[in-house]
Amino acid sequence: MKDRTTEKELVSTLLEQNFSDTEDRNTIITQYQQFVESYIKIDQSVAVLSDFQENSSYIYASSFGHFFGLDCGNSAIDSAFEECIFSKIHPEDLIERHMLELRYFQFQKSMPEKERTKYNTCSHIRARNMQGEYLYITHRTFYLKSLPNGSIWLALCLYSPSAEQYLRQGIDGKIINNETGEVVPSERYQQYDKTLLSRRELEILTQVALGKGSKQIADELNIALYTVHRHRQNIITKMQVCNTAEAVKTALMMGLISMPISK
Repeated sequence: MKDRTTEKELVSTLLEQNFSDTEDRNTIITQYQQFVESYIKIDQSVAVLSDFQENSSYIYASSFGHFFGLDCGNSAIDSAFEECIFSKIHPEDLIERHMLELRYFQFQKSMPEKERTKYNTCSHIRARNMQGEYLYITHRTFYLKSLPNGSIWLALCLYSPSAEQYLRQGIDGKIINNETGEVVPSERYQQYDKTLLSRRELEILTQVALGKGSKQIADELNIALYTVHRHRQNIITKMQVCNTAEAVKTALMMGLISMPISK
């Protein structure tokens, strides 16, 4: 269930931003909807326009939609995350895809709003077609619109066929400068992993990784049991996972905590 762990971490990170009222909200969304709909008619890809403020998405499927079992046309879902597509992605690649977007989010938040649209993520992920075969597809993510307070509001994910079907290690995920074609060195954004959880949350998660229960953690850290429960819930929310066991797995993969050794 590692994929669910990282997915939930991503969900909470994006949806729990501090959103403010947006003037001309409907006009702005309509403009982006028209842009995306026109784009996929040319590219023949699948596009997902996600609204993090409303936790909803608009899915635009052109001819490539048949790969995922989607009918050509437009639809709306009550989630900012396209589970109908995520469920077709290889679990290992889905984890890496979510981890890349978490890092992309932190990288974007570190720069001025007007600079954000210059960057996107690009990766090659394995997805299962209607015949049950895993084939590589190209996945890209853009953050299209931020609010005046800096919160990221609208995102665009593009799914298209990949001409390169050779087996590779991982998803070859990158953050790319759209203007220059420069690949951003991973050192520039992996550093943000450490800011995902607070020091106390990392401390508690490490104790959970050691197999300790909430009461034992509370006693050893000399804090209230309620406080431990609250921190554990915050960890689950921030890491967008189902439970703390999944949070431990994702944190280990991201290097947020080290593999604990029981004494």
